[in-house]
Amino acid sequence: MTPLFTRAPSIRIAPIPTTRSISHSASSSKALPFGLNNLRSAEQNDGKVLRMLMFGKPGAGKGTLSARLVKKYDILSLSTGDLLRQHIAERTEVGRQAEEIVAQGNLLPDDVVLKVVTSKLEGLHNKHWILDGFPRTLGQGKMLDTHLQNQNSPLSLVVNLDVADGVILSRISDRWVHLPSGRVYNMSYNRPKVDGFDDETGEPLTKRPDDNPEIFSRRLKQFYDSTSPLLAYYASPANKSARLVTLQGETSDQIWPQLDAAVRRNFPGIRERAVSMAKWRYSLSDPFALEQEKRAMKRRAAAGSNALS
Repeated sequence: MTPLFTRAPSIRIAPIPTTRSISHSASSSKALPFGLNNLRSAEQNDGKVLRMLMFGKPGAGKGTLSARLVKKYDILSLSTGDLLRQHIAERTEVGRQAEEIVAQGNLLPDDVVLKVVTSKLEGLHNKHWILDGFPRTLGQGKMLDTHLQNQNSPLSLVVNLDVADGVILSRISDRWVHLPSGRVYNMSYNRPKVDGFDDETGEPLTKRPDDNPEIFSRRLKQFYDSTSPLLAYYASPANKSARLVTLQGETSDQIWPQLDAAVRRNFPGIRERAVSMAKWRYSLSDPFALEQEKRAMKRRAAAGSNALS
């Protein structure tokens, strides 16, 4: 994937295809620069509305685990990349500003990215959401916190996925994705029903351009340089609202029960979905995703009809 805009590090625009303790796997090559912290009681959280960030090294399973939460619970998944594309397509003021900057080959300033994100968050005071792709740096995190605090809608949960470097390197080497939906498969432990093809649509799977050891090493260094200080900030007393939870495991299947339990424990009133959202990635660009799914359903129905004739 090619970054469209950054302020060290980049916020990546993915193709349309995130107990208060911090620890680090012993097998990881470099320890995070912070240690164990005391738990903050759930009573100090909002206790009602999930406003969540999920962090982890590249390939740690952020997308897979966020999708499981969205599938099971009434949660919106907000992709910074999707939101930016939406602003540009709708020709909003910030969208025109961002398009001009990107067209000139320049990097989007933090304040522009913040406008892209918060323009949607401001209308979601009573909605559960997960924010994907922002913040990526300590400065961005502080800006987002200040805005949310001013809106009386602070973050309530920050999740850190702690997966060993060697495990992730092995995982991405075996990873294949269905780009339109974002569904991820792994040839070691989560194979598609038919090798090379998506289970739901039957469309071909592809390799991500950055799923190789060289790019992974660069992205991992970027994580340690920029994201680790951001996690330290959320682990510090300066973080007045969000509970930070670190989850460990080698696969998403191992981490998922821990994540599910953390959400239920801290937000006992969160509702499960009456209708499964398994077949599309849920975000604020849902009309596009739903239209994609309708077309896929028509194709499957037509294929079934032809098979019977």
